[in-house]
Amino acid sequence: MQSFEKWVQDIRREFHRNPELSFHEYGTQEIIMSVLEELGINCRKIADTGVIAEVRGRTPGPCIAIRSDIDALAAEESLTALNKEYISQNPGVMHACGHDGHMAIVLGVARLIKERRKDICGTVRFIFQPAEEVPPGGASRIIDEGGLEGVDAIIGLHVFGDVDIGVINIRPGPFMASSNRFKVKIFGKGGHHSIPDYCIDPIQVASEFISSLNPSISKKVCPLDYVLGFGTIHSGSQFNRVPDELELVGSFRTFDDMDTDAIEQTMSSILDSLMVSYSREGFDGVPSYELEVYRGYPVLFNDPLFTDTASKLLKTKFPIVNTHAKAIFGAEDFAYYLQEVPGMYAIIGTRNVEKGIVEGNHSASFDIDEDVLITGVELLYSVAVDFLKNSGAYLE
Repeated sequence: MQSFEKWVQDIRREFHRNPELSFHEYGTQEIIMSVLEELGINCRKIADTGVIAEVRGRTPGPCIAIRSDIDALAAEESLTALNKEYISQNPGVMHACGHDGHMAIVLGVARLIKERRKDICGTVRFIFQPAEEVPPGGASRIIDEGGLEGVDAIIGLHVFGDVDIGVINIRPGPFMASSNRFKVKIFGKGGHHSIPDYCIDPIQVASEFISSLNPSISKKVCPLDYVLGFGTIHSGSQFNRVPDELELVGSFRTFDDMDTDAIEQTMSSILDSLMVSYSREGFDGVPSYELEVYRGYPVLFNDPLFTDTASKLLKTKFPIVNTHAKAIFGAEDFAYYLQEVPGMYAIIGTRNVEKGIVEGNHSASFDIDEDVLITGVELLYSVAVDFLKNSGAYLE
């Protein structure tokens, strides 16, 4: 009979061969439902391409949800010495962020819970969520369609290529950042470079905005608590002409909504000041600007009591558990679930230099040390079962 470890590994490789983009995970959905049905676990579709399943224990009790994301990235996978047997068969799409591993891990937990259901009091719900990679993401759809109804707590995890194999990182409170995008349009007065007095140059305005933004933000927000960058600038079509307008797009991330507000307010303040300094008599309506800030995934906030209780358990089972790991600027729509119910999100390392597994997430050569699969199964299974036995220790 095939070993449990090999069963989980084979499932991961099947997902890896057949990656699909956000909200197009129809084949992935079929695989998930097929595995669950073979295990005798009832399941249904949700959020178009997602799956919800449940295993009830021998007696009623609390309900804990376990979530896996299921989408892949738009990237052409590079052939390596490791992935020859399971490289992506979908050109231009690959599981470059480890969601194939997440699905295999959660299906492994589902199998164990099903096999041991007579020892369990309560319910475990399994959420296979589409579209984590593309805001607004699939978590909100899951919630809107009732995916958390009756759930008392939720847990999830992510494999990280820059964390060594065997390491588990957890943190109570803010653990992953909010993601926010901004777009600035600056309207000036175009004209020939030979007559600058008849022009208002939006490129010059934008250059002052860019150079002053981070120094101004750093006066209000600790530089360690945010990151901000500029992604695209579009303006002009002629080498010797001042353009009429400019569009600038960028993004920033924070660990606190108040910092997000402060950054947006700083942008507006700088732009207001620049409009005054570049204004000229006789130029009605210019310069002017439009600022739009699109707020993406919120800060991922691990429930402190739940996380502390789970951390104590995990320290008895795993050799390296960092219970106050550094918060990271990555963003995750798992944050939406944690706004609804208590729970915890963990990071587990998959980097293994000896095996040549050193690429970071989103690399075209990203791969995982498949030993991490059983670590992930054991982590989620242990916390879920302990919660069902002792939910009072996890919840206020």
